[in-house]
Amino acid sequence: MNVPQAIRNMRGPGQLVLQWQDGEHSLSHARLRGACPCSQCRAARLQGGISLVRDDVRVLQIEPQGYGVQLVFSDGHERGIYPWAYLHDLIAQS
Repeated sequence: MNVPQAIRNMRGPGQLVLQWQDGEHSLSHARLRGACPCSQCRAARLQGGISLVRDDVRVLQIEPQGYGVQLVFSDGHERGIYPWAYLHDLIAQS
């Protein structure tokens, strides 16, 4: 999986914009928070738990992890590391 050429965090409108070779794509901060891939969030989804994410949740910080990024959210959640392939799949599902 390719690494995006650029990432922009647009806090005002709540969008994470990723520039891939095939163009620019964005994901809402709320969508990213709701799709958190950490083990705790993933287990809740597998057990049928639906986590409501407020529309005003924002990505406060982006930490590069080599194979993806760790996102720190305004609701205090910071466990999820989003691999590049996972982000690309989220974009394809949008």
